[in-house]
Amino acid sequence: MTDHLVGLGAVSLLAVMEQVYFSLQVVYARRKYSVTPPSTSGPPEFERLYRAQVNCTEYFPIFITLLWTSGLFFHQGVSTLCGLLYLYSRYRYFNGYCQSSRQRLAPLYFGAKVLWALIGFSSLGVVGSFSRLYAGVDLVDLASSCLIPHAPVDL
Repeated sequence: MTDHLVGLGAVSLLAVMEQVYFSLQVVYARRKYSVTPPSTSGPPEFERLYRAQVNCTEYFPIFITLLWTSGLFFHQGVSTLCGLLYLYSRYRYFNGYCQSSRQRLAPLYFGAKVLWALIGFSSLGVVGSFSRLYAGVDLVDLASSCLIPHAPVDL
């Protein structure tokens, strides 16, 4: 039963490991720049790294929710691919932000596009499931019957 969820599970595990990596970078930076908790102010290098980690953490629940909703209701393969693209964009975002705040922008915009795609896929999947379950209308069948011409019926 869980074989069809392996992609989503793998991306989720990878996402958690990425979050751990980002958090550890903050720990190492605190030691390097002598910034003791709970302080979040320090040299610009520390503040950029800290801010990058916090931003990634803020988006994590949004990403995980969309990944699983899209995967369960739309398509696991497409959602898994989107998840991998998003994680790559977050990795580039984190490393870019650590260098300079401008270097975070391209990966930030790419990651936002991936999230919007997951929102779209999730919405299509949920609406399709809802209409099938509660209205008895399969939107996929309905759309395919409208798009595929049928041979005329002789009476």
